[in-house]
Amino acid sequence: MSPVEPETMERAPERRTRVGVGVLICRGGHVLLGLRRGSHGAGTWAPPGGHLEFGESAESCARREAAEETGLRLGAVERGPYTVDTFAAEGKHYVTLFAVSRDASGEPRVLEPEKCERWEWHAWETLPEPLFAPLASLRATGFAP
Repeated sequence: MSPVEPETMERAPERRTRVGVGVLICRGGHVLLGLRRGSHGAGTWAPPGGHLEFGESAESCARREAAEETGLRLGAVERGPYTVDTFAAEGKHYVTLFAVSRDASGEPRVLEPEKCERWEWHAWETLPEPLFAPLASLRATGFAP
């Protein structure tokens, strides 16, 4: 069997599962959600969050992402449940670790306008639609922060 030249090899698209962290920031019976833009899930409502970085705890990631996206500083952060979601159209597969904070200082600001149109506080019982897939999956479990 002759070796195949690298230029002629067809490579399958890289398929790997990513780990994200969703931050449920609660205040006055409401949770903070942003309207996503410019990424998978654009046009859906989601909490602040992002990818877990190498060596980072879920709690540290929650604090970092909340600060980067909203300017809020989190105090106590509790580990929450997780979800597993596939975004078929984008060929993405995520495990999302949720974190809950009821101790955030400051007022939310849009610090990454290419990723989020606006931040709003919503009661868990009356979340806006459509929800970002991991948040919809979490809600379907019956979990409430």
